[in-house]
Amino acid sequence: MFYQETKQSNSVLGKTFKSENERRQYFRNELRKKLPELKKMEGFPIGEDEDIINLSDPPYYTACPNPWLNDFVAEWEEEKKELEKQGKRKKIFEVRQPYATDISEGKNNHIYNAHSYYTKVPHKVIMKYILHYTNPGDVIFDGFGGTGMTGVAAQMCGTKNLQIKNSINSEFAAIFNKTPEWGIRRAICSDLSPIASFLSSCFNTDYCGESFDKDVASLIKNYTQNVEWLYKTNYKGKSCTINYMIISDIYSCKGCQKEFLSWDVFMDLESGMPKPSPKCEYCDIALNDKNIDQVYHTVYDKVLGDTIRTRKREIALINFIYNKKSINKKPDVEDKKFLVEINNFEIPFYFPTDRTPFGSEGRRNDKFGITHFHQFYSKRNLIASSYLYNQTKDNKHFRFGFFNTTWHSTLMRRYNGGGGHRPKTGTFYMPGNSSDGNTLKIYTKKLRQLKSFFSEVSGFDKNNSINGCGSATQTTIKDNSIDYIFTDPPFGGNIMYSELNSLWEAWLKVYTNESTEAIESSKKGKDILIYQSLMIKAFTEYYRILKPGKWMTVEFSNPSAVVWNTIQNSISYAGFIIANVSALDKKQKSISSYTTPTAVNQDLIISCYKPTEEFTLNFQKEINQNFALWDFINEHLKHLPIHLIKGNATTAIIERNSKILFDRLIAFYVQRGLPVPIDAGKFKKGLRERFVERDDMFFTLEQVQEYDRKKAEMPEFVQLSILVSSEQDGVLWMKNYLKDNPSNYQDIRPDWMKALGGVRKGDIIPEMETILEENFLKDEKGHWYLPDPENEVDLEKMRNKRLLRQFEIYKQEASKPRGKVKEARVEALRAGFKQCYQDKDFKTIVQLGDRTPNNLLMEDEVLLQFYDIASTRV
Repeated sequence: MFYQETKQSNSVLGKTFKSENERRQYFRNELRKKLPELKKMEGFPIGEDEDIINLSDPPYYTACPNPWLNDFVAEWEEEKKELEKQGKRKKIFEVRQPYATDISEGKNNHIYNAHSYYTKVPHKVIMKYILHYTNPGDVIFDGFGGTGMTGVAAQMCGTKNLQIKNSINSEFAAIFNKTPEWGIRRAICSDLSPIASFLSSCFNTDYCGESFDKDVASLIKNYTQNVEWLYKTNYKGKSCTINYMIISDIYSCKGCQKEFLSWDVFMDLESGMPKPSPKCEYCDIALNDKNIDQVYHTVYDKVLGDTIRTRKREIALINFIYNKKSINKKPDVEDKKFLVEINNFEIPFYFPTDRTPFGSEGRRNDKFGITHFHQFYSKRNLIASSYLYNQTKDNKHFRFGFFNTTWHSTLMRRYNGGGGHRPKTGTFYMPGNSSDGNTLKIYTKKLRQLKSFFSEVSGFDKNNSINGCGSATQTTIKDNSIDYIFTDPPFGGNIMYSELNSLWEAWLKVYTNESTEAIESSKKGKDILIYQSLMIKAFTEYYRILKPGKWMTVEFSNPSAVVWNTIQNSISYAGFIIANVSALDKKQKSISSYTTPTAVNQDLIISCYKPTEEFTLNFQKEINQNFALWDFINEHLKHLPIHLIKGNATTAIIERNSKILFDRLIAFYVQRGLPVPIDAGKFKKGLRERFVERDDMFFTLEQVQEYDRKKAEMPEFVQLSILVSSEQDGVLWMKNYLKDNPSNYQDIRPDWMKALGGVRKGDIIPEMETILEENFLKDEKGHWYLPDPENEVDLEKMRNKRLLRQFEIYKQEASKPRGKVKEARVEALRAGFKQCYQDKDFKTIVQLGDRTPNNLLMEDEVLLQFYDIASTRV
């Protein structure tokens, strides 16, 4: 039995059970019946049926797609009505603007630290988004749920912690002139990874035992009796407890071929820090990467029943406690004899022996002879881990602690002279000097941390956060069922999730199904286009299940502009409309307005919405009429932030810029297979005729009054800081430069040269003179200035003709046998792709897209949209 038994009665989904065990067995039997159909779904995990069922705690958590999600949603919808009757929930709740204000929140809290799973978003950050976008009782979904921080945040919205409430109330009062509606929200969290979904179910339930301290004492007593003998050494006639041992690689000197222990030669034994200039004690040559060789030897692996070639290693140092002091010593004869005894010990319980998965991380250590999971551990810690896994089988929360401990019990744990020995995050990196820790001590420390964690989540109810394991590309949820989505998708090729999780999942005996894993991996043949196709499927599924008029927040991090544009394009392709992008720094700094679309060096927060049914119906009726596009712009402006603050000044809102508004219009029409009904020049003119312009931003009549009032309170204005790395940047930079300061060519030139940044490979930025001639006017004194709206339209027409002529040259070059366009003016490609789209010449778009530098296509949101649509029409 995997889950702890309690005698309390349990009612769930209209059924009442005498005990948790009765409930669990009933729903496990039901899950067993449903498995044949569930196996047809994308992302169904890899494992035996009984292992999947035993890992599950249905209907709250299933280690496969959860078939009861719609039943919970139906119950929650009924409970909303009761909350409204009790006055705990607003009957009318509408969010028109995104949360686009600075947020500062750190990671250092008991919940975040309960497990060291990678890339978690702090739950207090998610809470603020949930409180802004939802009403008490609303249903939230996260299909890339990881360890369930979205579920934690949803439940924490019902916290009684006055410190947390007062802090957030103060922030909301300052930002929105109101406090949020407090109260628990419901969450559905799912992830492709079985270990992530299991951890999520643990994060989102209170400790179910009657006495945590009593249960811990019993567990540790039994565990100590079984494994403490493994961590003993003798010193001055006294048996002492080992803290850790340094297991070090053996190298040979190329100068004299003598072997030496890495720790002895490269580390200062007094300080525990690397020596500055190590030399060979035999031939005195400098020892560095060029002058040493790794030493390998052949050993017999009893588990595999075969010999293996592996790197040669020895215990270099033992750290232990003597008279309450930490002491170091070299292993003596008794220690070495004891090691032989341990290596001959037959482990009576399960431990993983599977081959590591294919991939850059899964096979990272093949060169060292580490090819199977049991080889990640010293025999000492493999014994201890196996005992611990067996002893935690009846309590999922203690098993939760095991999965943090077992990572730190591997040979990946690095020695750190300053303390805090731990493995390197997000990789299977195997250090040359492993700090082989005392698993008993590591786990005992983790249980102390878990006690603090359980005090934080006291009162959490598993009825409020439901978990499953499956692909975000296909869920069991009905259309238009979800009130809000907060999601944290995979970061391109940043982290090989399934490979890294395989070490934990090997213990569970249930593995991630990699077929729909949205990552970039050259080893697995998953390039950026495959990554994009999977993200499009996921966001399309999100669009299907989200209610019309509701919001989605996407947290994302990747330094590549290509991946960043892929995510934006995938969101737009699915039908969402992006309203705001902010930059999130998890390192206790802030979220601030994001203004540089290609400089992606922070975590990003994308706010987007699904259009209302009313707008969609009206748009379809008016689709052939010109005012339909202005209905879209009017609706979109209403979803944008009105006033943003940076420091003590008003700052520009890039989404309200005419260029970005036109890009959003193109995306909206193209993704729906409609011709774009207007060109850029007429669009700008129409904006000025229908909306109010302030500081190069456009507002509705109602919005501009609020903007003017708030700007009057903070009159200093911070314009966008622009480095010129594309033609689009150059035009915007020039507009800002000439806005209040008509200047001649000679005056502009020095500042222009300073503003030039790195240009993308293959992109052509026109000369400054060309940008001036195509976009601005010159007076009789030679001063360049901004054109008025009428002249701007004419300039745009002339510029578009030049761009199309340039596009024809690219088109002719690409049509030649093996023709390639090595460099291109992106604005010309944009103009040409748009014209081809209008003419339904999809073949040209695809042909030219395939024969221009790939980064130009992938890093430009508009080009990528035209190319993706054209690819489906050829």
